[in-house]
Amino acid sequence: MRSPRLFSIFVAFVFVMLRPPLRAQTPAPAPSSVGPANGTLVIIGGGGRSQAIIQRFIQIAGGPDAPLVAIPTADESDDKGERITAFLRKLGSTNVTILHTRDPKVADTEEFVKPLRAAKGVWLGGGRQWRFADAYLGTRVVKELFSVLERGGVIAGSSAGATIQGSYMVRGAPEGNTIMMAPGHEIGFGFLKASAIDQHWATRKREQDLVPVIERHPDLLGIGLDEDTAIIVHGDRFEVMGHGPVGVYDARSASWKSDTRWQTLHEGDAFDLKARTVLK
Repeated sequence: MRSPRLFSIFVAFVFVMLRPPLRAQTPAPAPSSVGPANGTLVIIGGGGRSQAIIQRFIQIAGGPDAPLVAIPTADESDDKGERITAFLRKLGSTNVTILHTRDPKVADTEEFVKPLRAAKGVWLGGGRQWRFADAYLGTRVVKELFSVLERGGVIAGSSAGATIQGSYMVRGAPEGNTIMMAPGHEIGFGFLKASAIDQHWATRKREQDLVPVIERHPDLLGIGLDEDTAIIVHGDRFEVMGHGPVGVYDARSASWKSDTRWQTLHEGDAFDLKARTVLK
């Protein structure tokens, strides 16, 4: 009669010899915070609408005659975009179309998105970013905005128009803009992948506000933009333009382990979004 112990040893030996070799396990890479490959983002932290930044937007779009679309939907006043049209025309643009609705059913119609098919530049206005999300997420509008970028166009936005360009939407609660993470209102348009973008950053002393967001979502890159300050994003890099500072929050960086959880950038600085490093 066979010994049960010897039989168990034999079975274990056969299992070890026949199983495939173990492969080294490598962790899945964290998502990159990367902008559009074929277009440009101009992401502005609000404020007095720096003329130099807006003129840069018009230039990237193709100059004064380039077809632009302005979307004022974040503005609670529902002024149909007259103010946006006025300042774009004041700075030289001659071809501006307003696109506005608060009804996602309207936003999802072929007729509504026609102006975006010809646009070389789009301006997303200020106000509350949840209004953009409620009106346009899941509709043809967002699809056509991505198409503008794919054609090599430019999307610019200030304040709410900055935050909505990230993948994670901070300050999205309809109840008030002090709530950083609002269930049901956390998804942005995602032109800049794996990112959370805040505005009025240093002016309103919001430097600490992105810290809990990045603690909960460490794969996100947090970006705080001061007023009259922008990042110009193309592909895997951005450059800083304007008078104020920009804060970058990265849970994988050395600064995250220090007393100050962010790196501060200024006009002329550039940042590699894939490597998440300041370019020298």
